Amino acid sequence: MKLYVIYGGKNAEHEVSVKSAFSILQHIYYDYYTVIPVYITREGSWFRGTEVESRDSIQSKAELVDLKQKQPFSFNELLEGESVAFPVLHGPNGEDGTVQGLFETLDIPYVGSGVLASAIGMDKLISKSVFKEAGLSVLPYKEVKLRDWKVSQQDVCEALETYLDYPMYVKPVNQGSSVGITRALNSEELTEAIELAFNYDYRIVVEKGVPVREIEVAILGNEDVHTSVPGELVKQKPFYAYEDKYLNQKVVREIPAKISAELTKKMRKMAADAFEAINGSGISRADFFLTEDGEVYINEVNTFPGFTSNSMYPKVWAKTGIPYADLIEEVIQLGLRRHKDKYKLSTEVTTEDDSIEMESINAELDTK
Repeated sequence: MKLYVIYGGKNAEHEVSVKSAFSILQHIYYDYYTVIPVYITREGSWFRGTEVESRDSIQSKAELVDLKQKQPFSFNELLEGESVAFPVLHGPNGEDGTVQGLFETLDIPYVGSGVLASAIGMDKLISKSVFKEAGLSVLPYKEVKLRDWKVSQQDVCEALETYLDYPMYVKPVNQGSSVGITRALNSEELTEAIELAFNYDYRIVVEKGVPVREIEVAILGNEDVHTSVPGELVKQKPFYAYEDKYLNQKVVREIPAKISAELTKKMRKMAADAFEAINGSGISRADFFLTEDGEVYINEVNTFPGFTSNSMYPKVWAKTGIPYADLIEEVIQLGLRRHKDKYKLSTEVTTEDDSIEMESINAELDTK
């Protein structure tokens, strides 16, 4: 079976995607697959690399990016023989349902959640509405549209300050990995934070900031949902930006998180409930806020979390009992099983009149 590992992407999380793909390519079970890397440039062009024959074939992330010197990728190749796509993509134009829609159209099995879950998971506003409908608690928040900001910055800020207290967290609606997120402590910082967030999206969400611990639970499965032990991002300051998480590596992960058995059980159930609420499948990570008085709020469900060997998702699964290489194989098999199950569904609607008409056509064909 041909396994297409697709990475890069036209978004701000391009580098994180390359890092995830590099780790995955070093741990795939090569006896089972013909592995083909596919690189998407920051401009959105797709390039195909030569087949990767072993875990030691690619020595550096730079080699994965150098694929842009190789041949353009033809989507017709996906239709030849048995193929499965492994989109190792984070953020817009990859994790938001767009690429998933492409594979659905081509009828190609792929790893990860489907179109709907991917789109909901990426959209911070829609996902909060879905979570609330499912009975899950979220922190107070307000939406800000670019058109309203252009009309009157003062009105927007005053409305936010009336509804929310400082500190506030300002986030682009469709981004991940803390890209474009800022903590604002006053009106001046709020204005600057909103301006920054609008560089990444035309809709932003502003949330009330409260002292919290950040707890994450990994999710694995299709209809049969499994959750990991919780892990905690132990912070030395209130907020870690993209540079802290991925460039400076300042985030400390405590696995399992030092919380009570009761809270552990509660968060694992909330993670499964959130996953099912967005119609997730395959792989996801649920992120929670835990307040000083023990209240739990769901922040988001990441439908394709960071997948480097040092990322929280594989680390909590390793602690739960699934090693990294086995985890990669499991998410591939989940994608294949979901496609097989979907293939069984009917694509036709047959009425009594249709049946009579088909009998007439068949009789006429038999006569001829």
